[in-house]
Amino acid sequence: MVALEKKPLHQVVIVGGGFGGLYTAKTLANANVDVTLIDKRNFHLFQPLLYQVATGTLSPADISAPLRSVFSKSKNTKVLLGEVSVIDPKAQQVILGDQIVPYDTLIVATGANHSYFGKDSWKETAPGLKTVEDAIEMRRRIFSAFEAAEQETDPVKRRAFLTFVIVGGGPTGVELAGAIAELAYKTLKEDFRNINTSEAKILLLQGGDRILPHIAPELSKVAAESLQKLGVVIHTLTRVTNIENDIVTFKQNDELTDIASKTILWAAGVQGSALGKVLAERTDVECDFSGRVIVEPDLTIKGYKNIFVIGDLANFSHQNGKPLPGVAPVAKQQGEYVGGLIQLRLHGHTLPQFHYTDVGSLAMIGQNLAVVDLGFIKLTGFLAWVFWLIIHIYFLIEFDTKLVVVFQWAWNYITRNRRSRLITGKEAFLAATPPVNNSSHSPTKEQKQPVKL
Repeated sequence: MVALEKKPLHQVVIVGGGFGGLYTAKTLANANVDVTLIDKRNFHLFQPLLYQVATGTLSPADISAPLRSVFSKSKNTKVLLGEVSVIDPKAQQVILGDQIVPYDTLIVATGANHSYFGKDSWKETAPGLKTVEDAIEMRRRIFSAFEAAEQETDPVKRRAFLTFVIVGGGPTGVELAGAIAELAYKTLKEDFRNINTSEAKILLLQGGDRILPHIAPELSKVAAESLQKLGVVIHTLTRVTNIENDIVTFKQNDELTDIASKTILWAAGVQGSALGKVLAERTDVECDFSGRVIVEPDLTIKGYKNIFVIGDLANFSHQNGKPLPGVAPVAKQQGEYVGGLIQLRLHGHTLPQFHYTDVGSLAMIGQNLAVVDLGFIKLTGFLAWVFWLIIHIYFLIEFDTKLVVVFQWAWNYITRNRRSRLITGKEAFLAATPPVNNSSHSPTKEQKQPVKL
């Protein structure tokens, strides 16, 4: 008897372990395909809660899930640690270091990075918030500023340490501003002896005419009023023109203003990851001005029905004429759609074009304060805050992680304390310690008197 040769399974390669890649792989977990998930990190990161790591509420492990653990019971899924540098659509393979990984279907879900609108030199002074390392660095800068202010005798320099500038009034900027305000005016109020942390200035700079422009105007107004009650100063219709020597220069009503700040945080603008450009160079696909790949109605790219781009890297404008927002529900739904479509294609079927079901928008302002826009209902205050908690717990991947986060939030709510207020990094001590010699009190360009706002 001649043994029949086993037909190789359809090879699906997913690049990126964010929400898009993760939910594609989870949808294919029991399918008759071989799945290879490639990511340069060995964990899935819940990015919407990074700001809580940056402000000391949670630790990085609380919002991360090891990819191998997530897929340990998915026998058709293999996880590879590494960064894809080359995509060869004609040979149907990706190159991972010195390893070649062939594919029948490729899903690129590598997300987006910060955009400084051509001013990349600002990056060192004004870090953004996309990775665990970003959050830890941001946390170091925030808490180091208070420590340095505690030791600073020059009032001008001290004021700069206690001035926090957040650029960008989207969800990340709003949540950062609210969290820092609660730190300064509540959590840290009794912890220092030489400074009054409630004298800190938190400025939120927004280019548009209102913060949270993606939600209903009335909710945006509530969010602004809530932030202002917390002590945040909001500047709308404001454009940052320069960041240099711990000075932020911004233009508002044709007037330029300089603000001295030792802690400048970036929450404005994103651009597609580098693999978008790699695809554009190897195919006829086009990218938009933000580097996002323009995709077809079924999330494939032009000319290649076996290559999908999803999540923050994709420009999907077929639903309402403008790109879908770069939020977790979009990536999740796209991942589930692509996973289902791949399985149907193997049986000669297909699906209608992708359609995003808007599950609403929400943002945390502070403890007991949030705004939720579900379209058919709008919530503010405590009810919105509770809804925000439930939704974010739901989206966390691992069950044990959900329990840890619930416990931490409950403990923080009761004690108003933040246990993860760690200043880490090899330069942590130096960053928190001002120079000993403070004999010169005349402000220079680096010590410019902040404008009172």
